[in-house]
Amino acid sequence: MPLPPLRFRASALLTVAVAAALVVGALGGCASQSVAPSAAPATTSASPTPPPPPPTTLLSGRVGRDHRVLAVKIDNTVNSHPQSGLMSADLVYLEEVEWGLTRMVAVFSSRYPKTIGPVRSARVTDIDLLHQFGKVAFAYAGATGALKPFLAAAPLYQVSSDLGPAGYRRSSDRIAPWNLYASPKALLRRAPRAQKPRDVGFTFAKEVPPGGRPVKSVTVTWPSSIERFRWSPKTGRWLLWTDGAKAMSTEGPQLGGTTVIVQLADVYPSVYGDKFGGVTPMTETVGRGKALVLRNGRVYHVDWVRHSAAQGTRWLYRGSDLPMAPGQVWIALLDNDRRPTLR
Repeated sequence: MPLPPLRFRASALLTVAVAAALVVGALGGCASQSVAPSAAPATTSASPTPPPPPPTTLLSGRVGRDHRVLAVKIDNTVNSHPQSGLMSADLVYLEEVEWGLTRMVAVFSSRYPKTIGPVRSARVTDIDLLHQFGKVAFAYAGATGALKPFLAAAPLYQVSSDLGPAGYRRSSDRIAPWNLYASPKALLRRAPRAQKPRDVGFTFAKEVPPGGRPVKSVTVTWPSSIERFRWSPKTGRWLLWTDGAKAMSTEGPQLGGTTVIVQLADVYPSVYGDKFGGVTPMTETVGRGKALVLRNGRVYHVDWVRHSAAQGTRWLYRGSDLPMAPGQVWIALLDNDRRPTLR
């Protein structure tokens, strides 16, 4: 076959050469120029939702869940030391009794220890004090005869030892009457309808509230009892000394709370007393007054307000509710005529 004319072949070669040059130029440009990164592909899915914070309890702000409330009256004299079960309590009240001594009311809801004690008798102050928690279980070992009808009429589930032995035992390690101990779970079986916690005025926050001032210790003095709480940065608690000695628990650690409240209130003689002639003081926890709140090595001077026995107590600092540090709270009920010592 005859070859095409020379001019046709030349133009075809020129076309191929131009195309090749364009390809080489393009490749060369890629090597000498930075290439912008491709945009991330668009997404239509929402950001993952963070998990909700773990639940905390109403009475101590601990991580956990609320269960039925059990209040137990516990001795606080030398024959009762060390006490059992107090490390599990959400709240521990110190109240004045006959002869200027003190006893405890320990309130349990978030945790129940295996055993609690020594369990002792109820007092008139306990009726109003516990009313704010609702109809809860109240464990104690008897009461003066004149007070028993008022305890029976109180909005509480009575699970005292004199109403039945279930849930109680005598320890061979102590002498009577400081040898009575109780099992929380067994006591609560006697009060199956005892209420879970309700709001009694406590708020909790890990953050240290503004204000207050640094302190190392607070000493609370009754006529025949001295309780001193010292701040321990290592443990993050106010550790307790009773009458000059470390207040220990049978569980091991020294007693004390993350928050300590010294509540000043009217304390006056009641019509009740013990068999030795001692007069039972009545501490008025309904009304209003002054208090000290100690947390995180600081003290806050607050006002407390409780409008009725069925209502909780508010702790107001500069007009707003002061949050407590999460953990066990101790409340020392002290006569208005006395003053705690801060150092």
